[in-house]
Amino acid sequence: MRILHTSDWHLGRTLHGVDLLEHQAAHLDHLVELTRSEAVDAVVVAGDVYDRAIPPVDAVSLLSEAVTRLAEHAHVVVTPGNHDSAVRLGFGDRLLRPGVHVRARLADVGAPVVLGPRPGAAGGDGPPLLVYALPYLDPDTARHVLADAADTPDAPGTEGVGGAPTGGPRPLARSHEAVMGAALRRVAADLARRRAADPEVRAVVVGHAFVVGGLASDSERDIRVGGVDAVPAAAFAGRGLDYVALGHLHGPQRVTVPDVGGVSTVARYSGSPLAFSFSELHQRKSTALVDVGRLRTDADAAVELVPAPVPRRLAEVTGSLDELLGEAGEPHVDDWLRVVVTDAVRPAELYARVRSRFPHALQVTHRPPRVAEREVVAAVGPGHDPLDVARDFVEHVSGHAPSEAEVVVLREAFELALAEERSA
Repeated sequence: MRILHTSDWHLGRTLHGVDLLEHQAAHLDHLVELTRSEAVDAVVVAGDVYDRAIPPVDAVSLLSEAVTRLAEHAHVVVTPGNHDSAVRLGFGDRLLRPGVHVRARLADVGAPVVLGPRPGAAGGDGPPLLVYALPYLDPDTARHVLADAADTPDAPGTEGVGGAPTGGPRPLARSHEAVMGAALRRVAADLARRRAADPEVRAVVVGHAFVVGGLASDSERDIRVGGVDAVPAAAFAGRGLDYVALGHLHGPQRVTVPDVGGVSTVARYSGSPLAFSFSELHQRKSTALVDVGRLRTDADAAVELVPAPVPRRLAEVTGSLDELLGEAGEPHVDDWLRVVVTDAVRPAELYARVRSRFPHALQVTHRPPRVAEREVVAAVGPGHDPLDVARDFVEHVSGHAPSEAEVVVLREAFELALAEERSA
């Protein structure tokens, strides 16, 4: 069977104020065509379908249309990420059309979506594919729901009012590692039972988490809880899994899972389809097309990264304003740009002049060349004139001494502050 692994659509998100919905719709068109042309059996979406818990109406309509179109060609398995509202995304999951599976309830952890090949697909009599789709496991909730006696063998119950036991298992530790470990134990137990009946079944876990070894960018929302935000890659080892489809990090990348008993598990982040910040400037966006049947024999060949369409390049240009308005800026006129202007003095009407040349400039920064760092920067105190210290500070951070007009403003500010102190 072949799966298409994608995640982090963030429908409804903007890029420095630019509405991305049109470009997100184009990417979903690409996914539908890819699913059809590559005879994909299942599309798995590893969370952060929306950019926020209450998405805009246009984003909801776009998702509805996209899932309907994808389901015409393949099974669709969707699970919420930390940006999504699990309740809203999972509403009506039992009423969805055949072939569409939204797994948003913690109670379903350990119960797979059992998929057969597409009708008429080559190898249609092969083993089923078990997709264990885990919703985002928020520790504050999941540590209670996923706790059971097996997780706390030395603590049969928690204490209630007055120290009386409540009769339930003690909650798990307040960390992503603890709740993911508990979820994977349920997955492994169910998988072992099914493999006892059919050793050939294949298993995929879909999860949304920050796994140790992954490279983050600055556009992912922080998921730290109690200072513990990561899941060790070893948590997925020895579980009998063929593939771990991860979401959360926006850069496509493989995460190394330690081999156990000579058996390896392939784990990947598909990454986001679009760049959502300039920290993703050098990422090559893609979707993972996975031939599950080949993972055990040739893991490298089993995963193909299909490039995502690029609606507009993301780039950064640096130089003096004259350089950027001249030949140096020509290749970037149509790009989404971060513009860094290095003139010693801020040019007049900087923003307007940059935008007239680069209509898609998203950030414009003036960064004058720095003078050599001084060994000592004086502090205000006895023997130091506050105005001299202020002059030194302005020169230190801007690269040039303040003008006479600026010195007048600084002097008036200090005199006003002294007058306030005397009147207090």
